[in-house]
Formats: sequence, C-alpha cells, structure tokens
Amino acid sequence: MGSFAAVSSLSVFLGVLVCIMTERLQLTIAAMLGALLLLFLNVLTLTEAVDYIAQSYATLALFFGVMVMVRAFEPTGIFEFLATQMVRMAGGQGKRLLLGIVAITTPICAVLPNATTVMLLAPLLPPIATELGVNFVPLLILLVFVANSAGLLTLVGDPATFIVGDAVNISFLDYLKSLSLGGAIAIAAIVVMLPILFPTIWHKQLDNLAQLPHPRVNHPRMLMLGGLIVALVLTLFVVGETLPVPISPATVALMGAALCLLITHHSRIDSIQNILRDLDWSTLLFFMSVFVLIGSLEKTGVLSAASSVLALILGHNIALGSLLVLLLVGGLSSLVPNIPLVVAMVPLLKEYVVNVGLATPDILDPNFAGNLPIEVLPLFYAMMYGATLGGNGTLIGASSNIVAAGVAEQHGKSISFRTFLKYGFPIAAVQLTLMGVYMLMRFL
Repeated sequence: MGSFAAVSSLSVFLGVLVCIMTERLQLTIAAMLGALLLLFLNVLTLTEAVDYIAQSYATLALFFGVMVMVRAFEPTGIFEFLATQMVRMAGGQGKRLLLGIVAITTPICAVLPNATTVMLLAPLLPPIATELGVNFVPLLILLVFVANSAGLLTLVGDPATFIVGDAVNISFLDYLKSLSLGGAIAIAAIVVMLPILFPTIWHKQLDNLAQLPHPRVNHPRMLMLGGLIVALVLTLFVVGETLPVPISPATVALMGAALCLLITHHSRIDSIQNILRDLDWSTLLFFMSVFVLIGSLEKTGVLSAASSVLALILGHNIALGSLLVLLLVGGLSSLVPNIPLVVAMVPLLKEYVVNVGLATPDILDPNFAGNLPIEVLPLFYAMMYGATLGGNGTLIGASSNIVAAGVAEQHGKSISFRTFLKYGFPIAAVQLTLMGVYMLMRFL
C-alpha cells in the first residue's frame, strides 16, 4: 500500500502539472480534480486532506481578508481615480509608468507579503492600461515580478522567505545584513530588462492628456473611514506580531475585512452578498487543492525519499549543494506554488544536513529554537532565493501570480500559462543566475 500510495501521489501531482502547463484544464479545476482523485484512491482521507489545508489557514485567511477589503472599496471609484492620476503623473509616457510601478511596489513589498500587495495594487492597473491604450496583462505580470523580487528585501516581504527564516531562526536584523542585497539585485535586474520585456508599453506616448476621463470619488465618508481601517491594518501587519499580545497578519486581515463589511453595510453603498459573491473564490480553491497535493507527497514519503537522493548527490559539498539547491528549488518553484514548496522543502533540507552529519538531530524538532551551524546556512539562503525568484518563472510559481491571474479574469482577460512564461522565463533565468554569482561571492 505504501508503494502504491507514493506512486499514486507523485503521478497525480505530475498529472496536475501537465494539465496546467498544457492548458488542458483551467488550473483550479486541475488542482481540485487531482486532490479529489487522491481521496478516491484512498491515498488521503478527507480528514487528512482538511488537516493539510488547515495547516495553511493563515495564508488562506490573509488572502480572504484582503480580497474583502479591496472589493469593499470598489463602489467609491477610488481605483479609477488613482489610475488616472498615475497616468497623469507619468506624463502619458509608458516608460515612466513601468518605472513607477517598480518604484511604488518595491517599498510596499518590503513590509507586506507580496500577494497582499498584488491584491491591493492590481485593481489599479486595468483602468490605467485602458486610459493609456495598452493591454493590462503585461502590467499585471510586471507587478507580480516586482512584488516577488522585492519580497526578498526583508524577512517579512515574502511568506516563503519568512517560513525558511523562521525555520533557521534568523532575526530580522541579521536578514537585512546578510540577504537583503540579493533582493536589491533582483529588482535591478527587472529595471534593466523593462525595455526588452515590455517594448510596446515602454515606447507608448499618450500625447493629449486632456482627453483622459475625470473619474469622481464617490462616498467620501465611507472612503475616509475605509482609509483609517486600511492604515490600521497596514500598521498591524508591520508591528502586530511584536505587541505584548501578538496579532498575526491573518487575524489583522480578517479584522479589516469585518470592519469594511460593517461600514459598507451601514452606509448602504453595497450589499454583503454582492461583495462575497465577487471574491476570487477560484484562487482560494486552487491553494486549498495544492496544499492537499503537497500533503500527499509528504505523507507517502516522496519528499523523504527526495531527501535521501539529495544527500547521495551532494555529500558534504556545501558550495556545490547551495548552487544546486538554488537551481533545483528555483526550477521546482516555477512549477509548484512557493509557499507549499518551502513548507515541504524545509524539513527535507534539515533531514539532509542531519543525514550527512553536518547538524545534530535536534534541529528536526519543529520547536527547535537554537542556531544552525553557520556552514549549512547557505543551503537555506539558497532555498529562499530559489523559491522566491523561481516563482517568477511560470503562472503557478507563486501565490501572487495566481492572485494576478484572478484579477485579470475579473476584468475580462485571462493570463495563460504560455503568456506568463514568455515574460517569466527570461526574468527568472537572469535573476537566478545573478543570485548564484552573488552567493558565490558573499557566502561561498
């Protein structure tokens, strides 16, 4: 049964990837069918599947809360208003708009999870593209690239980075000293490649700005109250977990969602039913299904077997191992959303360093609070860089990519796997190469 379960879980997982990559099935449908097939094959029970979903409740709660807040502001017209102002500030020049997206997104993603930033900023881009007369899909893809890359600037900028950092007990300050430069290099690579990847938008010039529409902001009182809620939420995102009674980002997001629903209902500008109906449920269901797929690989021992193979290949060579981990995780992260990937890879990598005698078995304890040997840390740094930047490679590589695809569908267009790959593969290849060079010079 064990062998059958392992083969089944791996086969289903690979089958789902093939369906998504070839676009035979829409990604949410493919992931859900794969997860359900595991239940019918008795690889997982329904209780176990729900438990794996529950282990990632914080990610799901964060996404749900921010989705509600963004949708609650739509009746105010604030997104259309801000979009017009951004086009005016760019002087109608496509190149200035692209650089503006980089400049605005980078500092926000240094302190907020990248998927959260995409949910907040993505609604601005379709109206901006309409006024500039360009396709908004490349703008959404650029937003994703910057959000994923800027997430490396701090420990809290990307959930995958935070998961790995927490596993090796690296402090916020130590991260800034050791790893933030890698994020800056990744952002610089995007800026250099802007005219190559987005030539149509880069050379776009809107000559008569007077022809732009003049959208009005509606319901100013609700917008003012909502602005206070957003300010409170953003503040608690940054400092909530350092308070005497810690408040997690997921809890903060749900609180903000509840308050936005409250003022929306009492101001009568929209109904709760309309807001909940318009949420991107497809994205949430996709992540739930992926957590089940990854859980099956963990339960059936596929990940543990991969750890043994890793130990056999790498031995004690940390320099070679770090570069291979960077490329391996970068490649896997382009095929598997990076949050569940690092959740699975952290214990795998810890098991590897124990198997080859580079660390003691106590690091395998989930509550381990000590420090890992300095010589093995580059392996985990490589995982951070690979998981985050590899996520730029394909549509399913990062949570923010899926969020952007959901926003595109809500505005009448789809981001296909091939379309994203056309932009994502060059960016990911350049960034991972630069990270390899940086790691050799900095750590190895």
